Amino acid sequence: MPLLWYVAYGSNLHAARLDWYLRGGRPPGGLRTYPGCRDCRPPHRTVPTLIPGGIYFAGESRAWTGGMAFYDPDLPGRAAVRGYLVTIEQFADIAAQEMYRPPGADLAGIRTAAGTGRATLGPGRYETLLRVGERDGLPMLTFTAPHRAVEVPWTRPAAVYLGMLARGLREAHGWDVARTVDYLAGRPGVAGRWTRRALRTLVGATGSDPPAVRSSSDSRLRVPDRRA
Repeated sequence: MPLLWYVAYGSNLHAARLDWYLRGGRPPGGLRTYPGCRDCRPPHRTVPTLIPGGIYFAGESRAWTGGMAFYDPDLPGRAAVRGYLVTIEQFADIAAQEMYRPPGADLAGIRTAAGTGRATLGPGRYETLLRVGERDGLPMLTFTAPHRAVEVPWTRPAAVYLGMLARGLREAHGWDVARTVDYLAGRPGVAGRWTRRALRTLVGATGSDPPAVRSSSDSRLRVPDRRA
C-alpha cells in the first residue's frame, strides 16, 4: 500500500497510545476497547515536527471524559505534532476508530484530502481530514473537527488524557517539564482551567515512565509488546 504521514497532535503523540489503535484493546485508564487495524504492524518511521496553527480542547471524550484535542490551522502559533509513516490503509483504520466507525473504511476521502487538502467524511468529531504539509514527497494528513476553535465552547481535558499528551510531547520532542507546561498552559480549554502548578505536577509525573518506547527519524518505531 502507498505510504503517508499520519500527523498526531493529541494523545497519539504518545507512541504506546497509538499502538492500541494499531493492535486493538483497551488502554489503561480508558473507557473504550479498540478493534485495531487490519494491518497492525508498527509505523515505518516517526518524526517530531511543528505545523502552523494550534490545538484546543472541546466536547466530551467517551474514552477518557473531559475535553478532546482538536487542531485548528487558523489558531496563532505552531502546533507540536508527531508524524507516523504508515500505509494509507492503516491511516484509514486509525481515522475510522477515531470516528467510531469499524476499520475497513473507503479510502476515497483520504485520497481526496491528499490531493485537495481537505475532505469531510461527516459532521462529527475527527471526521474532517486535512493535509497539513508534505515530507519526503509524501502527504502529511491529520483529522479534526469541521469547526474552528472560536466556534465552540472549550472544555477542560481530564488528567489521564492530558498526561498522555504530555508524555507524547516529551517522548517525541524531548521537551523538559517547563517547556511542556508552557505549551499546554496556553491551549484553549487548558488556560484558566488548569493551574500551572497542577500542570507541573502532572507533566513531572510523566517523566517517571520507563523509556520502553524510542523514536527515531531514521528507523522503525519500536513499541513494547503488551501481549508477550
